Amino acid sequence: MRIFSRIGYYIKEGVSSIFTHGFMSFASICVIVACLLIMGSFTLLALNVQRIIGTFEDENIILAFVDDSLDDAQARDLQSKLQAVEHVERAEFISRDEAMESLTSTYDKEYFDNLDSTVLAHRYAVYLDDIAYASQVQNAVKDIPGIARVNANLHIARGFITVRNIVASVSLVLIVVLFVISLFIMSNTIKLATFERREEIAIMRMVGATSHFIRTPFVLEGFILGIVGALVAYLAQWGLYELVTEKLIARFSSTFISTLPFSEVNIPLLVVFGVIGFIVGVGGSSLAIKNYLKV
Repeated sequence: MRIFSRIGYYIKEGVSSIFTHGFMSFASICVIVACLLIMGSFTLLALNVQRIIGTFEDENIILAFVDDSLDDAQARDLQSKLQAVEHVERAEFISRDEAMESLTSTYDKEYFDNLDSTVLAHRYAVYLDDIAYASQVQNAVKDIPGIARVNANLHIARGFITVRNIVASVSLVLIVVLFVISLFIMSNTIKLATFERREEIAIMRMVGATSHFIRTPFVLEGFILGIVGALVAYLAQWGLYELVTEKLIARFSSTFISTLPFSEVNIPLLVVFGVIGFIVGVGGSSLAIKNYLKV
């Protein structure tokens, strides 16, 4: 029975302190929400950039043209050598006839009326597991005997890789900076509460109250603020993401740009927000109360 009474005391003190310092509590929640929203937005941006690059990897193939001196059987035998190249996901053989058929279906047939498929070379469509290695794969494919030339859009691949690296780096830096800011704000909020109750804390220490008994209400206050901030941030992130992606889909529906459905990241995002809210709330309050327990 005594343990329930103590738990009730902790909850009562922790919750009442939130309302006692209403403005600072509200400010703390707003800061946590703002920080988590920025963190979440840049993280989702990085994931979407990675998704677009993944789509681009499927379409940005390297074309390896077979030497004209090789017959059909010899040309097809090159497939195993191409697929053995590091970072090559697969290599698809495209015969002269298939290449001509693709051209006539893509462009006006009148351009090819007087041309025979023999003017074209057998070729391979080489797909990569990561376009960051496009240049490396291109050089390796060039060195394979029987490959006459290689066509790769390296400047496009490099552009996507640059964008991916910049977004990932900026996201990481912002996450770390905003986490520290959130922790600092939460710590100051709890410090205000402990400063106003410093005499009460000193008396409790002198009469023998344990550090755990004094600390728990403050930690509970920080925990509540952190979790509330995380939940509000999650709901705001959900609504904001759906709004932005809906507009992007409407604007770029005919292009290769596709967005990551929120349903694929909602649970991980909720967990991450909750964990950060917990760490910021509990960690900030623990840091704030630490000095007053030395009385």
